[in-house]
This record gives sequence, C-alpha cells and structure tokens, in this order.
Amino acid sequence: MVAPRLTSGDGPAVVRFFYLVRTIVSSDEIPVKRVGNAAAFVPEFLEGIARSRARALLGIADELPFRGEDLWTGYEFSWLNEVGKPVAAGLRVRVPCTSTNLVESKSMKLYLNGFAETRFESRGDVLEILENDLAEAFGATPVVEVLEPDGLGATSRMLGESLDALRVVVNDYERNPELLTLAEGLEAGRGGLPAGRVTAAWHTDLFRSICPITGQPDWASMMVEYTGLPIAPEGLLRYLVSYRRHMAFHEDTVERIFVDIMQRCRPDELTVYGRFLRRGGLDINPFRSTHAATAPEMRLVRQ
Repeated sequence: MVAPRLTSGDGPAVVRFFYLVRTIVSSDEIPVKRVGNAAAFVPEFLEGIARSRARALLGIADELPFRGEDLWTGYEFSWLNEVGKPVAAGLRVRVPCTSTNLVESKSMKLYLNGFAETRFESRGDVLEILENDLAEAFGATPVVEVLEPDGLGATSRMLGESLDALRVVVNDYERNPELLTLAEGLEAGRGGLPAGRVTAAWHTDLFRSICPITGQPDWASMMVEYTGLPIAPEGLLRYLVSYRRHMAFHEDTVERIFVDIMQRCRPDELTVYGRFLRRGGLDINPFRSTHAATAPEMRLVRQ
C-alpha cells in the first residue's frame, strides 16, 4: 500500500508552508519560488525550472554541446515504517542533463523532509513515490537509489592535479572568461609555441559561487579534464576563482564553465565536474562532458 499524498490545499493544520517570490534583478538569475517548512511530503513543492532559460544565455538551443548528468546525494533522508519507527537512509539521484528541468534545491529539501513523518509499508513504496514525483518535476526519468547509510561511500580524492599551490595574483571575482588562455610552451627552447596536444586534468578546492535564491555561498571542488592544446593552469585557476561573486545554480554554473573553455581554448575533448558541498543534507554534483555521460561516484572529504 502506497502512503496517501497530501496537497497544498489540505490546510495549515496538515501542511505548513509559505512562498516568497524573488524579484529578478539580473538576466543571469531565474525566477523561482522559495518554499519554507512542511509537515508532510507534498509533490507540488518540487519547483522545476526550465534548463532552456539559462542555456539560452549561453547560446545553446536545441542541440547540446555536452553529455552528462546531475548527481544528487541525500545524507538526511528518513521515513516511518508501518509501525511508526523511523528508518534512516541515504539517497542518490542521477538526473540526465537532457531533462527539461532542474529542480530548485530548497524545494527538494522541503519535499524530502516531509517523508520524515509519513508511514510506508516498505522501502519499495518509498522508491516508487520518489521515482514518480521526481520524474514529473525534472521532466525526465531519473535513476533513484534509496541506500543504507553506509552505502553513501567512503571519502575519496578529486581527479587530476591540484591548481591550488600555484603562485598567482588574483584580482577578478566576477566571472571573466578572458582569463582562459593557452599555454605558451611548457618546456624551455620551444620558442613560445604550444607544446602539442596533451591530456590533462586539474582541480581546485577554491571554487565558490553564490546561490541566486538565498545569496549564500556555494562552495565546491571543480575538476577540468581535457585533451587538446595546453591550457595555461594559472589562467584556469584565476578563471575559476572569478566565479566567487557569480550568482547561478550549480547546474548552470558548470555548463557555463564548459562553454567558456570550449569557446576560448577549443579542446578536442572536455569534461567539467563540480562537486558542491552539501547544504540542508543535499549535495548536487553536475557533470558535463563531450564524450562521457555518467558522473564518477565519489565523496570528497569536505562532503
């Protein structure tokens, strides 16, 4: 038996929530509703946002220049079993980047928190509801896993070499793609010419952007892997740091980084992977690539 669902029309005695509509002041921001607190899970709280709006600002129309997915991890997920005893679980959701919508994370948190006071007869019932509700919100079929808490995985390291020890002077804290340049010869005696095509992977733990809904910082480790003419690592680090005041959702931020690097450096292959720190028990990890569709599973020490 599947647990009964509530709707926002069931009244304040059953569901407590509020909506605050944000006034949009920048073309980079997308209007969404902010949601507050709920006492039971309400599918209508899931706030889908059309990906096409932010992609239009990048010049992306019908054909995507990348493959990939958004990997969500939930660390604070719980429900009641048939006799009212709480069940603790982890949650992993893979959303294809071809989905119509992304889902605003605050609305996802509110929706998931409503499960904590709802009884279900089995884990399968929980999974079925999640699959149906999330498919409706994202506009595509996600891969949903309800995990035992120890199934969330041990910590691992980001792929590639760290940029963070480079001695660079940083003055740009608003996104500046002009900081991206090709290297002028990685070995002595090359006469300033590029050193030929390489395959390289770099990452930084210094990445920060700003949530367009709350104005709070979104911290992340960002990885860039490419095959092509060498990209100057100092410029790459300065470029990634320049997002420090940039307001955008995680998914849009990673896609903008991907497009900027493709336009400025023209690599043959490119992968950008953002591992964002969790807030409210959720992390969102967008993965975009010219050639790979599935994000590697990992959990960084800060996550």
